[in-house]
Amino acid sequence: MFTSLFLAFCLISQEAVQEPPPPIEDAPAPKPAATKLTDVTVYQGTALVSRDVTVPEGRGLVEVVVTPLPSATVPSSLYTEGGDGLRVLSTRYRARAVREDTREAVRKKDEEIKKIQAEGRKLQAEAQAGRQDGEYLQKLEGFTAATLKGLNEQGRFQSDQIVTLSDYLMKTRLEKAQAMTELEGRIQANSEALNFAQRQLGELSSGSSKTAIDAVILVDKAEAPAGSVRLNYLVSNATWKPQYRMRAGADNEPVRLEYLAAVSQQSGEDWTNAKLTLSTAQPALNAAPPDLVPLAISVGPADEAGAAIVANPGKGMMGGMGGMGGGGMGGMPGAPGGLSLEQYAAKARSYRGQAQTSLNRNETRKGGELLNTAAALDQAAELLAKDDDEKANGGPAEGPTVTFKLEGTMSVPSRRDALMVEVQRAELKADFYDKAVPVLTPSVYRLANLTNTSGAVLLAGEATMYVGADFVGRMSLPLVAADEPFTVGFGVDPQVQIFRRLMKKSKAMQGGNQVHTYEFRVSARSFRTTPVPLVIWDRLPKAADEDVAVNLVQTSVPLSEDAIYQRNARNDNLLRWDLTLEPTKDFTKPMTITYQYKMEFARDMSIGAIAAGALAEQPIGTSNMQGGGFRQVPASKE
Repeated sequence: MFTSLFLAFCLISQEAVQEPPPPIEDAPAPKPAATKLTDVTVYQGTALVSRDVTVPEGRGLVEVVVTPLPSATVPSSLYTEGGDGLRVLSTRYRARAVREDTREAVRKKDEEIKKIQAEGRKLQAEAQAGRQDGEYLQKLEGFTAATLKGLNEQGRFQSDQIVTLSDYLMKTRLEKAQAMTELEGRIQANSEALNFAQRQLGELSSGSSKTAIDAVILVDKAEAPAGSVRLNYLVSNATWKPQYRMRAGADNEPVRLEYLAAVSQQSGEDWTNAKLTLSTAQPALNAAPPDLVPLAISVGPADEAGAAIVANPGKGMMGGMGGMGGGGMGGMPGAPGGLSLEQYAAKARSYRGQAQTSLNRNETRKGGELLNTAAALDQAAELLAKDDDEKANGGPAEGPTVTFKLEGTMSVPSRRDALMVEVQRAELKADFYDKAVPVLTPSVYRLANLTNTSGAVLLAGEATMYVGADFVGRMSLPLVAADEPFTVGFGVDPQVQIFRRLMKKSKAMQGGNQVHTYEFRVSARSFRTTPVPLVIWDRLPKAADEDVAVNLVQTSVPLSEDAIYQRNARNDNLLRWDLTLEPTKDFTKPMTITYQYKMEFARDMSIGAIAAGALAEQPIGTSNMQGGGFRQVPASKE
């Protein structure tokens, strides 16, 4: 394997390819055709909207205008399906300049903001007048003081007039102060109302402008009666993600799985009474596959850094990008910015998204170039990985494509908040058991081995867990195929207790080595009325090299005989016991496990660094859990 490898591939400078906006036409407002939104297919990032459009009576060519379309409409995605006696000749996307936003909710919010702003200007004017009145009172007070002084000097002091004027000044100053305090409160409330209305407008008008978007459909009618055609278009700013609720009852009862979907969209139009379909597919409007181009590489001396020759498909060779030296999965020495392979994988995913956008616009060549670029980035992981590196799995990482057609119709407004809908529910047979890891936590957790008998693929998502009516926590559910087993957690089991304690430690010399002996005891008690299958985990130190020997000497309860555990975790000095915990009758005599191990190293050595290593088994809430060694049915203690 070459010690230094320079990979040649194309890098496009821009991070995102966006469809250029069409020109805005100066066209009069058309007479819109009658339409009805019927179906919406929500993908993860876009949605396909279908409308039935009424075509008026008459024969020959008829131009039908559907307006307004939402601001998030993808211009190149419009297409129309004809019907009996109706042949669609063309569907054109048109953008028209308008005086105000086309959506009624946005227009109402604009009017509300204008009223609030007008009220604010009125309040500011009143405040300015109040400040001027205050300044006048100050001048009048100064005049009164000067007049009083002059009258005193002239011996013409008139107390009743001075008292009257002073009373007027004090009373007026108090009234003005109270009025200004009230006015400042009204100004503050007006400012808060304006900020709130502007935030609401921002949510309503996300991505919109004062442009009306039309679909102009040219239909050739062979028959005179009115008919209908179906207009379809893609919109952005729409997505959905799976969520779950799982509810456990008694040990002999199944677990109820509620498959939910959080649907959110800010396309600019409300989906009212629509038939909703959820899909993980990516809408592809290209009919032909992309072409594969050669992947060029070059090599150089191991101790020299060079510049890679970057192949730009269809445009020859050009200089660019720093050399990508070997170095395994930790990073790419010489790569621009010192990016890691994980960051290059993210770039590859970005290019694949850009490629799909280009292919949907029928830009076959550009889409093919971007896909070849993404593939080259993926192949970098394979070419630069170490021989024993298991992370080198370049290529597009896509999950299964699933589609759910929801029953009935529903409405999804265009807003930031997600709408929670139920996809389906199922009852799953459960094998419950407890799991304890006393070296990590004194809590014992209730788990259940399930099999996905719902008939649907469970996509990766967050699950909210209940026991009866009690909420016990959340967990990340991995991707689970139909009929695949998986494990879920139902929180802490308060009826089971676990304790771990170091009982004895000794040190002895044996030959030229020192031998350390440790003895531990693990105790468990159950306050349940029925036996509890219990899996207990612990660990011994694992030697980083041959200078240290660690051996399990004895255990009072045999370790698990599970084949996957023995093959994987046992080799990493992780200990596991599978047993059945009977109800504790005598609290002074809990169920106990004692085990002893020895650690031996040279007499002139001492314990150095201690650190937790990588997991040998997949934790609950990640994929491939059964492959990681979680057993389906804990063995009973004989």
